[in-house]
Amino acid sequence: MCGIIGYVGTRPALPILIEGLRRLEYRGYDSAGIALAQGGKVEVTKSAGRISVLEQRLDFALPQATGIGHTRWATHGAPTDLNAHPHLDASGKIAVIHNGIIENDRALRTYLERQGVQFKSETDTEVIAQLVGHFYAGDLEKAVRQALHEVSGTFGIAVVCADEPDVVVAARQGSPLIIGVGQHEHILASDAAAILAHTSQVVYMGDGQIARITRDDFRLTTLDAIPVAKEVEEIEWSLEEIELGGHEHFMHKEIFEQPDALANCLRGRIDVREGMVHLGGLVDCARELVRAKRIILTACGTAWHAALVGEYLFEELARIPTETEYASEFRYRNPIIDDGTIVMAVSQSGETADTIAALTEAKQRGALTLGVVNTVGSTLARGTDAGVFLHVGPEIGVASTKAFTGQVAVLSLIACYVGRRRHLSTAAAAQFISALAEIPAQIRSMLEQADDAKTVAERYAGLDNWLYLGRGYNYPVALEGALKLKEISYIHAEGLPAAEMKHGPIALITEGMPVVVIATSGSQYDKIMNNISEVRARGGSVIAIATEGDREIKKIAEHVIFVPDTVEPLQPLLTSVPLQLIAYHAAVIRGCNVDKPRNLAKSVTVE
Repeated sequence: MCGIIGYVGTRPALPILIEGLRRLEYRGYDSAGIALAQGGKVEVTKSAGRISVLEQRLDFALPQATGIGHTRWATHGAPTDLNAHPHLDASGKIAVIHNGIIENDRALRTYLERQGVQFKSETDTEVIAQLVGHFYAGDLEKAVRQALHEVSGTFGIAVVCADEPDVVVAARQGSPLIIGVGQHEHILASDAAAILAHTSQVVYMGDGQIARITRDDFRLTTLDAIPVAKEVEEIEWSLEEIELGGHEHFMHKEIFEQPDALANCLRGRIDVREGMVHLGGLVDCARELVRAKRIILTACGTAWHAALVGEYLFEELARIPTETEYASEFRYRNPIIDDGTIVMAVSQSGETADTIAALTEAKQRGALTLGVVNTVGSTLARGTDAGVFLHVGPEIGVASTKAFTGQVAVLSLIACYVGRRRHLSTAAAAQFISALAEIPAQIRSMLEQADDAKTVAERYAGLDNWLYLGRGYNYPVALEGALKLKEISYIHAEGLPAAEMKHGPIALITEGMPVVVIATSGSQYDKIMNNISEVRARGGSVIAIATEGDREIKKIAEHVIFVPDTVEPLQPLLTSVPLQLIAYHAAVIRGCNVDKPRNLAKSVTVE
């Protein structure tokens, strides 16, 4: 992994490829490269490091109209020039770029070496290039098909050949690829962000499909050469949504987009007067949802934290036993899925490999599968039985912000939707929905007075160990706040249920150590105040997230950031925002690359 771009058309390919790679930078990468087909040969230029390093090595005077480009996030082999994509076959006429992991690359490498092939890199991707070259006999599509029949693993690949300079061949299995349809040109990409500047008309490739793409046409077939019908769709995002728009970083932009993003998420889905939630994506499975005996939420990273909030919501509002599973563990754990079990996958991109695999496992065991996804057309969205889109717009920053609050909002909607059909009264549902409808405006008011978070970051960003504490619905928020700080500022942070602190982690607290405590009003307010006293008794510096109007909290906390009052199940939508801002400002103060944190990718499409 991480980013793929390809072009075949009438315009010079190189500027389009570079622009596409830049729009894919947010996904994270450590090297980049381009292959251009022209004049009976393939010109490959690649380098470790940023795209700016690659640009210095490129000849923009080259006239070719076909090419492929890649940003790599290292899995097999270090991030070096040799290991960067594209990779060539032994003849030097075939170039391949690849997202994913080839699981039988060692066996294939051994076989090819016995055929006299000499490998130049440590990557699994070069095996594909050499294998395509091994089978090539004048028909690139056929050679790719033959090669992929020998491959096990996940892949999204693009291939060009010097002998067929007006053709790009692409194939997908478990790693996304999209074909953008233009006038006398087609653009291949792993992400819609790389296409939007040129066209909003796209075709989403499915698993097990191969595409032969020319400037005027493309054809889709399965790996067994069975034709696949074309379905051109419209990308729902605009180019403006994936640009900075005056903000210094995408993360900052996306934090401040949350009021509008959540308003879009809720629009048309709530009826405050009737106390009803309307979710068209769940109509066909409403009966099974209402009769569910158990719900399993599965996700990774930030989405897992949102799912954990969802667990609390489903058990309180819908009274359905619910558990939250790490997707990477669920798929290997021989999970028990009885009759009446519903498995709900939560993901921003809809392309997270572990989550997709967990979903596949659940489907094989007969569970009804639902998706809570932001990206329309994603693998997860297409693979579930039903689901609800977030509709919060594209999220470019690697550290998720508005997708997290969007996920919590959608899980709140689903829990109320099911609860209302099981036992939740009209009055109780109406109160909950009314409070939910107020959340966008409440976040907007918080963001208008966001300097408190910056003050906290300025005071403590130089310290390398933080603790985050929360109870009930705010325990997952503590986990998420700690993750945000780790992801982008590289400060070590740990999130805990506040009551667990005294069962070991309290030994970590030293004089002046920052301890962020989510201490909003609610059923456990007195308990969390006791936890704050325990921290202060050991010299810790308390940063409290508290409800507006709380006068007691100022007496025992060094710093207080206030959030508006709301019902307890919806507090995570508010309390998470100042923690996002603290992490953002800490990263800026420490000079970190906020939108492209080291070692991280936006969509983790490999195991």
